[in-house]
Amino acid sequence: MQIDILTIFPEFFDGIFDFGIIRRARESGIVDLRTHDIRAFAKDKHRKVDDRPFGGGDGMVLKPGPIFRAIENLLGTSDPSEYPGGTRVTLMTPQGKPLEQADVAEASKANRIVIICGRYEGVDERVLSLVTDEISIGDYVLSGGEPAALVLADAVIRLLPGALGNEGSAENDSFSDGVLDFPHYTQPREFRGMKVPDVLLSGHHEDIKKWREEKALEKTKRVRKDLMTGDSDE
Repeated sequence: MQIDILTIFPEFFDGIFDFGIIRRARESGIVDLRTHDIRAFAKDKHRKVDDRPFGGGDGMVLKPGPIFRAIENLLGTSDPSEYPGGTRVTLMTPQGKPLEQADVAEASKANRIVIICGRYEGVDERVLSLVTDEISIGDYVLSGGEPAALVLADAVIRLLPGALGNEGSAENDSFSDGVLDFPHYTQPREFRGMKVPDVLLSGHHEDIKKWREEKALEKTKRVRKDLMTGDSDE
C-alpha cells in the first residue's frame, strides 16, 4: 500500500513514523509512506495556500488550487471517477464520519490512500469534489489534520498483512467484533496483592476463551454500552 499525506507542515511527521510497527512495515515494503508539502503546489512566489473566507468571518481557509494541483500531480487527475483503481482520497475534518474500526478495515484494502490535512478554519468547500472519504477522529477540534492523519495511517498500517508479528493480534483488538478487548495479564502472577485470575493459569483453553468473552462483554456494557446493539436493561 502507498499512503500519501498532503500537509502544509510536512515537518510534523519527521521521525514520527520511524518507530514500532510502522517502521517495520516501511522497512519490509508493506507500506510506502510519503508526505507532500501543499505549499509546493502554490503558484505565487510567497507559496500562499490560504486566504480570508468570502462572506466574512474569523480565520483563514485553505485555497482549492494548491490542493487540486497536488492531487493531479499524485494521481494524474482531479476526477475521482478517473482515480487509479483502489485509490481513496481522505479529508481529515471534524465534520467527517467518526472513524470506526470497520472503516479502518475497509481502508486497509485500498491500494493507495491520499490523506488531506486541513488547517485553520478548514478547506475551501470545492476541495470536497476531490474526496472519496471525509473522516473525523472525534467530536473535538484540533489545530490541524496532521494528528488525525497520523491516527488513520497507524490504524490502517497495523491491519496490513504482515505488519504485525502475530496476525491474531489485530483480530482480537477492541472493536474488531463489536466489543472492547478482554483484560490482559502477564508476569508477575501477583503484584501488590493483585493476582492473575486463576482461569488464565489453568491451561484450559475453552475456559479461558469463555472467560475472556464474558469479561469483554462486561467491560463493554460498563464503559461503552453504546456499542451494544439491541442491548436492554431487562
